[in-house]
Amino acid sequence: MATLIGLTTNIGRLTEDTDRLLVAAVDGLVIAALAIAGRAHHGYPILDQPLETIETAVPFLLGWLLLSIPAGAYARNTLTSPRAAARVTLVAWLAAANVGLLVRSAPFFTGGTAWPFPLVMNGTGLVALVAWRLAYTAISKE
Repeated sequence: MATLIGLTTNIGRLTEDTDRLLVAAVDGLVIAALAIAGRAHHGYPILDQPLETIETAVPFLLGWLLLSIPAGAYARNTLTSPRAAARVTLVAWLAAANVGLLVRSAPFFTGGTAWPFPLVMNGTGLVALVAWRLAYTAISKE
């Protein structure tokens, strides 16, 4: 703890919270990038149809938001241990992606979940999120 002008602060906690927010922001960017890359791969105009692009990402971002926190994706051990990062991210993403697929197949979203889209989202999301999380744990140890 540090005292600054009569105020007691917990610098360690502030740094830890900042790290969690940074990791959460990059997680969201990785998931959004998957949606953007998928739309671009299929020839959809990304910038000409920004709402459709957002609509593609939202179900998966929602699934990640709902399931990553209870799974422990932002716990101290998960952010510092490569093994924990890989394990927790794998479980959280597989659950979140499937929630995203369910949400995406709801009538108020366009696009649906035609085969093999579920395999692609599960697989590419898993590789992208686990790879980024492993890189983060490696860099944060230095």
